[in-house]
Amino acid sequence: MLNVKELNKLKEGIFASGTVSDNPVGINMTNSDKLLRWVAVKGYAHDWTIYCHWADKSKDWIKQSGDKVCSEENIKKLVPCDDEAFSKYHL
Repeated sequence: MLNVKELNKLKEGIFASGTVSDNPVGINMTNSDKLLRWVAVKGYAHDWTIYCHWADKSKDWIKQSGDKVCSEENIKKLVPCDDEAFSKYHL
């Protein structure tokens, strides 16, 4: 589980990634039932964000051009974190 102490130790850039279904069992961004790739990115100010897009896109492409995950439920499903670390999420 991500906490602020661990977040502060991370280098800027992608620190976690994976794939997940675009449906209610996964993160349900558009309910397409397709596979999504996601990346969790640490920012310059000890903040962080998760971006996602279709799984055929590269991690770097998704980091630059992907869709931001904004639902707290989806964020915590992809990167389990405590409330303090969640408060650093860049909505």
